[in-house]
Amino acid sequence: MQVWVVIPTYNEAENILPLLSSLLSLLPNAFVLVVDDHSPDGTGDLVERMGDERVHLIRREKRLGYASALLTGLKYAVSKGASFVVQMDADFSHDPKSLPRLLSTAREGADIVIGSRYLSGGRLDGLSFPRKILSKVANFLVGKIFKLPVKDSTSGFRVYRREAIEKLPLEGWKVEGFCLNFLLTTLAFWRGLNIVEVPIPFPQRRKGKSKLTMKRLLEATFALLKLYLWKKTGKWLGSPLFEQVKEERQPTH
Repeated sequence: MQVWVVIPTYNEAENILPLLSSLLSLLPNAFVLVVDDHSPDGTGDLVERMGDERVHLIRREKRLGYASALLTGLKYAVSKGASFVVQMDADFSHDPKSLPRLLSTAREGADIVIGSRYLSGGRLDGLSFPRKILSKVANFLVGKIFKLPVKDSTSGFRVYRREAIEKLPLEGWKVEGFCLNFLLTTLAFWRGLNIVEVPIPFPQRRKGKSKLTMKRLLEATFALLKLYLWKKTGKWLGSPLFEQVKEERQPTH
């Protein structure tokens, strides 16, 4: 059963080669896909020069965003025959050493395995205080609004079983940032997929700068607000940024 690791990148030249080396050593039969958003620092060039047949690269002509890169990666991995697809970041905040546990849980039958910072045994060491508050509030609100049995729905460190990806919508999204993670988690729960969390450490990124901008924070906040108002009133306010969620299920009052 093929394992693919999908890594969206933008300006991760300082981290990408050590990460790829670690993954190739840790998962000797896996393939790795880097989806690079035309990084000015040459991330894509470094990946290309590796010349390893297990490392694939999708170069994009401009910066299209994390969500788009992730969806592109999921579709590519499935098209190549992946049985399990890992989603992770390039900055070592997602420790490759946690992957065997995540993959083992997926092989035992979970449709989606989420590396959870908030499950007992997980740790959150790498975020500033404002980002910790935002992350905790976002997860609390998503759980409250939709009664999700998930403590870390915003986590970007996860494993998807192929069949789970095929049951989730990968087209038509109009989001750019990490809010895609909790939106996909919500849809997976609504569609009856088996979501299992595994506690992970979340260390500080090794090098480089965070890609979490004010624009992405506002997008995530707006997403939560729209979902909350829709759940409470049944009315979808404003532009249809999240049509996939809107059309999935009518809210109950």
